[in-house]
Amino acid sequence: MAKRITQSSVNWAAIAERVPPNQKVNLSAFKMKSDSYLRRVLANPPEPPKINWSQYKAAITVPGMVDNFQKQYEALKIPYPADTYTSQIDSQWAEIQKDIAAFISQSNANIAKYEKEIAETKALLPFDQMTMEDFRDSYPELALDPINKPTFWPHEPEDQIDYVDPEGTKAAPAH
Repeated sequence: MAKRITQSSVNWAAIAERVPPNQKVNLSAFKMKSDSYLRRVLANPPEPPKINWSQYKAAITVPGMVDNFQKQYEALKIPYPADTYTSQIDSQWAEIQKDIAAFISQSNANIAKYEKEIAETKALLPFDQMTMEDFRDSYPELALDPINKPTFWPHEPEDQIDYVDPEGTKAAPAH
């Protein structure tokens, strides 16, 4: 025999914290339906009412009819629906837990990487105290190198002689 539900096991306050503001109306409507269902269930007794069969046997003269009804009434068992969803929910929760753990480990790896970058940046000289040589040593890909890679003023890539447009677009000729 299944256990009788005596109160809602739903933590409505915890759910309300996670519901976006535009869905609060739907949550309150769902909570009202759930509460009304629970009130209807609790309004009924947990066991079917007891019947005074001797009173019926005295009033009904058909032999065996009351005995037949009594046997059928006492044999009546209302089946409680089987729980088929808990295992599915548990398996989905296990998958979600794996995804959460993977996200946390990836986030921790990213945090460690960024903290390392921050430490490297803090270890550099402030830009207002750097010389051109210090800048070249710290940022070789950004620094001007007039000996190995001479450039023309204003030293932008598109202003250089060997520049190739990555999009392949050229300015339209003037007429």
